[in-house]
Amino acid sequence: MSYSFLRESKLYIVYGGKKYRIYTTSSITFNQTFAEDSYSVKTLHDQSKMFENSSITKANPASFNFDVPLTLEKEESIVIDLISDLVAKTGDPDSSASDRHDHDDTVIAPKQLKSFDIYVQTGSTTFKLESAIITSANFDFIPGNQFTVRIEGQGTKLSRAGDESFTIPGSAVSGSFWGDTTKPYHQLGSRTRTPLIVYPVITIDSLNMTSIVSVNLQLQNSVNWSPFETLHDSLSVTNSSNAMFPTTYTLDKRTISGEVRQYQTDNNITQFDDFSTNSDMILKAVQVGKAHDATPFFQIQLNPVMYTARMDPGDVYTQSYDYRSLQNTAVSTQITQYS
Repeated sequence: MSYSFLRESKLYIVYGGKKYRIYTTSSITFNQTFAEDSYSVKTLHDQSKMFENSSITKANPASFNFDVPLTLEKEESIVIDLISDLVAKTGDPDSSASDRHDHDDTVIAPKQLKSFDIYVQTGSTTFKLESAIITSANFDFIPGNQFTVRIEGQGTKLSRAGDESFTIPGSAVSGSFWGDTTKPYHQLGSRTRTPLIVYPVITIDSLNMTSIVSVNLQLQNSVNWSPFETLHDSLSVTNSSNAMFPTTYTLDKRTISGEVRQYQTDNNITQFDDFSTNSDMILKAVQVGKAHDATPFFQIQLNPVMYTARMDPGDVYTQSYDYRSLQNTAVSTQITQYS
């Protein structure tokens, strides 16, 4: 008898015919549940009494989440790519062969999230999550903590692909820049992974944005899975192998939002009750040890952006700025520094 241990798990992303080994923290979860429909049934002994019988014919969308520490070598850049870009569906006038993915379905919206497969390999088995999409990505810019992106998402079907020796499909990519001499650290590949600690540098119009405590940036994709249950298919369901699984979804909206928290000082006290509906915000993640005006490791510009300020009395007074981007489609063009 062998057990599966989380600390031994390896996570792979397969996208565009390539497989990427993603180094995560020990925070990995994934699962899929089945939907139950209950209905009342009279008993033979007493027609006035009812009990609930059960029918299970379909699965809910699978869910997953994992945390990815960002490194100086940027081998995990495929994750940033999957977060930020949208692709055109087949039949969209803007679609092109390079934009299409193996999991392309019938057109349901002009633009869709990039879909990919996830494989999690343990010491005894290999799991596969098909047609995964990222529904949420969180960046925390906290001085003293390793720069990490927290990923959440959904997929169509979770299954066991094989045992621990299962060969994951796709051409191997040690790192997203492996072999590309135009990219930094291309020669290091997976041999070196340098943890990164950053501090935030913020500009919002003419506000005083010094004495920063922490910054959070969140990208949220609101998706709605299309109905996939039919009477004909439900009558043939006998177990999980022939149950009905979700296939398509619509992307309703994208939201980029977050919070900037700073210590309240005599230099920024007049900003405690400020607000704006048309500001220009630049958020930089600068490597600890470098000057604030050095080339950042990561930078995103949100313009226009709205924000509201609020004060938080405590042992040390702080004030926060809750912000939200008012232009959420071209996220990849707003990330002005990473690759």
